[in-house]
Amino acid sequence: MTPEQTAARVGQVMFANDVASQNTMGMVLVTVEPGRAVMRMAVQTLHLNGHQICHGGFIFTLADSTFAFACNSHNRNTVAAGCSIEFLKPAHAGDVLTCEGVEQMLQGRHGIYDMVVRNQRGETVAMFRGKSAQIPGTVFPEEAPE
Repeated sequence: MTPEQTAARVGQVMFANDVASQNTMGMVLVTVEPGRAVMRMAVQTLHLNGHQICHGGFIFTLADSTFAFACNSHNRNTVAAGCSIEFLKPAHAGDVLTCEGVEQMLQGRHGIYDMVVRNQRGETVAMFRGKSAQIPGTVFPEEAPE
C-alpha cells in the first residue's frame, strides 16, 4: 500500500467512526494525504454564540478534527499532546469553513501540525498549531510484507 493509499484508508476508517465530527458538527472530510488533511463545515445557526457569530469552540473543533486526520495519516495511532489557536476573523451563519492541516515536523513519536481555517472567500478565520504524540497501535491493521 502506498503512503497515499494508507492515508486515504486512515481517513475512511476514522471518519466512519467519528460521530462527533459528522453528526454533531456537520463536518465533511474532503481529503487525507500523508501528513495533510482537509475538512469543511458550514456554519449553521446552532453554531452561533450570543454575538451571532460562530462560537470559537466550533471553529476549534473543526481545526482539532482536521489535526486528528493529518497526524494519524501515517496509520500510527496518534493523539494531541497540546495545541493553541488564534481567532483572527469572525465566521457567520451561512459561511463555509475549510480547514487545511499540514505536518510541519514528525520526529520519533512527536509531530507539529499547522491548521488554517478559511471561509468561502479565502479569508483566514483562525490558525491552530497542534503537537501530536504517537501511542501504541494502528488505525487499521497493516498487511504483513511478503
